[in-house]
Amino acid sequence: MTPDNSSKGIILGRIRKALIKKTLLNEPLVDSNLTTVYRVDEESLDVMFAQNFTQLQGKFVYCESKKQLVEKLDQLAESKHWNHLFCWDLKFQELFVKHHFKKMRIGRSLDKADAGISSCECLIARTGSVMLSSSGESGRALTIFPPVHIVIADTSQIVFDIEDALKWMHHKYQGRLPSMINLETGPSRTADIEKTLVLGAHGPKEVYVFLLDK
Repeated sequence: MTPDNSSKGIILGRIRKALIKKTLLNEPLVDSNLTTVYRVDEESLDVMFAQNFTQLQGKFVYCESKKQLVEKLDQLAESKHWNHLFCWDLKFQELFVKHHFKKMRIGRSLDKADAGISSCECLIARTGSVMLSSSGESGRALTIFPPVHIVIADTSQIVFDIEDALKWMHHKYQGRLPSMINLETGPSRTADIEKTLVLGAHGPKEVYVFLLDK
């Protein structure tokens, strides 16, 4: 098989390698003079996020273009038999209409939603988390109530750690932060019921991140 030396092939190869590679946590003793106790990995942030996000049972989908993003979303909806994917972000609605994605809905009856599609503030590579806020068009409800949450982001939104994410937010909103900032780290889960892990107890039981190369 001829190796794929395109930028897409290189990125996907690095992501696949990271997802099957076991990561050993082998940190040195903490130096109190350092500004952060975490070491910035030599791997790119997109690979680090993909690895940590999938270890938390998140579903990661890499997309080279907006058209490919819609195609992969359509394939996922078909495979899952989803017909009502609620989306309140205007820019995504326009994208779906342009590429003839027919399963998008803009209604507010969330009990009918198979999944909710939203943007995010940023992606945190070190923890595999998605930072959300109430300032977006999706508000608070769409990211919580449907059984599946689909996040659409691009590579420019990936930061290394939570500290960097908060700096991002302060810069973006000029110190006037949204009333709600939330970290979504994989599907909702609890082990309170007889110490058995249950997904979807307090929110979505599945979380997807569609990452657009930008």
